[in-house]
Amino acid sequence: MKICENCVQPDTRPQIYFENNVCGACLWEEEKKNIDWEKRKNELNEIVIWAKTTTKSNYDCVIGVSGGKDSTKQAIIAKENLGLRCLLVNCEPEGITDLGKYNIENLKNQGFDILSIRPNPKVMKKLIKRDFYKYLNPIKITEYALWSSSYVVAEKFQIPLIIQGENPGLTLGISNSGLGKDENALKADQTPTLSSGWKEYLDVDGIKENDLYLFHYDRIKLEKMNTRAIWLQYFLKDWSSKENAEFSKKFGFRERSKDFWPEDTGSYVGYVGLDSDLQQVNQMLKCIKFGFGQCVDQACYDIRDNRISRNEAI
Repeated sequence: MKICENCVQPDTRPQIYFENNVCGACLWEEEKKNIDWEKRKNELNEIVIWAKTTTKSNYDCVIGVSGGKDSTKQAIIAKENLGLRCLLVNCEPEGITDLGKYNIENLKNQGFDILSIRPNPKVMKKLIKRDFYKYLNPIKITEYALWSSSYVVAEKFQIPLIIQGENPGLTLGISNSGLGKDENALKADQTPTLSSGWKEYLDVDGIKENDLYLFHYDRIKLEKMNTRAIWLQYFLKDWSSKENAEFSKKFGFRERSKDFWPEDTGSYVGYVGLDSDLQQVNQMLKCIKFGFGQCVDQACYDIRDNRISRNEAI
């Protein structure tokens, strides 16, 4: 088993790559130091102007949101900093928590139009059960709907721009996968979760293609429509787990109370995995499968942000 010499990420993460014993996520942090961020800011402004001048809709962009730290930052920046007319799309998770309900309601009250979507609970339960037995991952299918819903809405409402948060290929160190390192978030169907394809769920008893409408998007059709999707992280120098939480708290985002018990959540920080308790279950199962969970992930992020040392992380 190989562990990154810079952070504590193991090579058991699916699709992870290493160079000279350093993981892809840490290599990305080094690459960021040489990026011309002013140039990327100008590129983003050009995309904003394009969206405003080409939209055939009442909206310039669509953003998938949970109300968490990242999606709150995405929405606020898009509306307040970039001046975009935003349509937010919230795909409600199974077993939403009280804190999750608060945060999505808080984001609505910042001044947005929002569509709330919930796939058929009976269908969802069948698919979750199937993923638990096949992958030991009870949230896999929920991520299909979480990702795809904003793309489906963009197509139907003819909204030219989709704004996503971070490219997991960069943050997790798997950018050698189909996700790449550019700004193109139309490739979200190549994330580790979605890349196995939605059609695998047609083998579930009683599930038909029509039941899976909200669980996938037509990338080729969106490309023909000249729809663009971007990773906001690609354009922002100040993008990190902690930074996003601090930013979003200024706009009412709430994390767990200061006295939360880390053993209950599997992480020492209070601003991740807030909207569904299934996330904590999945992180525990991920630890059984791969030897690491959310605590290791967060420790790696904090090392790369120079918040803790590698020894402290261990």
